[in-house]
Amino acid sequence: MNRTTALRFAPLALVAALLAGCATTPTKVAEAPRPVPTVQLPYEWTNGHAPKATQQAKAQFGNLALKPGQYLWAATIPDAPAKVVIDRMQQLMFVYKGDALVGVSTISSGKKGKETPLGYWKVFRKQVKGFSRKYDNAPMPYMQMYDEMGIAFHGGALPGYPASHGCVRLPLEFAKKLYPLTEMGTEVVIEG
Repeated sequence: MNRTTALRFAPLALVAALLAGCATTPTKVAEAPRPVPTVQLPYEWTNGHAPKATQQAKAQFGNLALKPGQYLWAATIPDAPAKVVIDRMQQLMFVYKGDALVGVSTISSGKKGKETPLGYWKVFRKQVKGFSRKYDNAPMPYMQMYDEMGIAFHGGALPGYPASHGCVRLPLEFAKKLYPLTEMGTEVVIEG
């Protein structure tokens, strides 16, 4: 049986395969997949402070898989101006003295509809025993206000997700350690 006779009796799939083998144009070879870039968190707004702080924290402290209420603190604290970086996406706060990272903590930022505002801020009011004027005189221990609308970071409940009315809640002991490190005008960067 010659090829023409075989084609008359062959199923269509086989015919297509045989004809494809006779094609004069080369078939396109699939391109190798491009390398996948390092996964980035889907930040709504960032100028790179939070991702840089995360890299520094991993290099300095190792694994950052902290449970709600946990924090890490450096053994030595340099004498330099403080800076605070808050990452809403990861629910973490990073504390610097000069260029040295001295602390990382879990946080609870503002819940949906009451999100903690993003941007650059400065601490302008501090109180060891602060209370909320807006929310039933709720306690805000070691409160450091940075927003004219009353938003601050302070000690509070940490359920492991954004749950506040806009403030950034910290573990009480972390808030207590942070309080003497900052002063009026301390820079606060909030990304997420």
